[in-house]
Amino acid sequence: MFANTRILIGKCNRFTSNILVRGVKRWGCDADFAMEFDKQVMWPVGDFERYPRPIWNAKIEPKETQVYNMVVNFGPAHPAAHGVLRLVTHLKGEVVQRLIPHIGFLHRGTEKLMEYKTYLQNVPFFDRLDYVSAMCNEHPYCLAIERLLNIEVPRRGKYIRTLMSEVTRLLNHMLALACHILDVGAISPFFWLFEERDKLMEIYERVCGARMHAAYFRPGGVSQLIALRRNAIGKEITRSRGVMLRGSGIKWDLRKTQPYEVYDELEFDVPIGVNGDCYDRYLVRLEEIRQSIRMIIQLINQMPEGDVKTDDHKVCPPKRQEMKTSMEALIHHFKYYSSGFEVPPGAVYCAIEHPKGRINFPFNSRLMNLFAPCKGEMAVYLVSDGSSVPYRCKIRTPSYIHLSAMDYLIGKGNYLADAVAIIGELLMFCYIHMYKILEI
Repeated sequence: MFANTRILIGKCNRFTSNILVRGVKRWGCDADFAMEFDKQVMWPVGDFERYPRPIWNAKIEPKETQVYNMVVNFGPAHPAAHGVLRLVTHLKGEVVQRLIPHIGFLHRGTEKLMEYKTYLQNVPFFDRLDYVSAMCNEHPYCLAIERLLNIEVPRRGKYIRTLMSEVTRLLNHMLALACHILDVGAISPFFWLFEERDKLMEIYERVCGARMHAAYFRPGGVSQLIALRRNAIGKEITRSRGVMLRGSGIKWDLRKTQPYEVYDELEFDVPIGVNGDCYDRYLVRLEEIRQSIRMIIQLINQMPEGDVKTDDHKVCPPKRQEMKTSMEALIHHFKYYSSGFEVPPGAVYCAIEHPKGRINFPFNSRLMNLFAPCKGEMAVYLVSDGSSVPYRCKIRTPSYIHLSAMDYLIGKGNYLADAVAIIGELLMFCYIHMYKILEI
């Protein structure tokens, strides 16, 4: 033991001397410290008064530490975010404390691109804003141009527009229901509803030749006649059953309050919810499917005869039969597709009832009055300078405004698993068109 102590003391002296020579202010072991190890020590007896032994049943107060919430990115890679939405979530365990939406993914600067295209060339842009509601997207744009031109669409064209708008509503609700159920854990309804949805896509294809990007609505009417038998349309549509619903706690529908096309001649009800939750939106969307089928049957039975687009060949192209016999019709056709048509100077705001974009709150919510006037409204603010291209086109999508309420709806004590269900109900595929409209 003493030999080991001498060796340790020698090493300590050399270490201490090196410290003194170098002038480093650093502690090193000395002889007194080394002598403490000459005997067995189970407890520092000399320091017992300074370090009292703790009592076995004493309650030791833990040291207070500051805890921070975990910050997690929800999307854009998350399946429920569809690659175009990023939500910065502040979590306390599994509970969402705050939610910040980040926009900007997948936008294409559509509004800016429209300023360099003719009015006709801009129609396909609206199909790509939301490929699930193609014809409903085209509708407000065509209505806005018609108001600036002060032209009237033939009655048969109005009926066809209304019919295809309701078919699009069915397509939209079916996909919303299928994907939402898939997000919350079920998969069988996804296949069932897509099978029914494919029958409606076949109607799309027979009407305009495209299953998704239709470009069927045109300023002045529609591009062509419907090449389907009446009983065939009714049979396919009435076979489609069941779908999701949009829950809106306020009875507000532009088809009733500000009717356009022939909605004022149709009989239908506006379903509303009571609690303003995901299940209410589900039930309302399901009832809207029934009401759309009800309107489609009326439109098929009351479909009038006549033209489907205006006879002004400066706005709509002449028929192919006329082009073979009339030089004037051939010139109109060439001018229409090469340089477009000029629209008188002015500005107009035109809105329709869009299938998606429904937001609702309980009746005792302080935000209900803020969002009540804008539920489901797809609108276009169009400014013309008298040329054949729009001076400015502002697209008001039905779901973009809902992002401002995401923190209120999800970030106030809901579980992270509930966020998927709420996002799926409020913003199902809305990101696809609410980001693409952002300007560069």
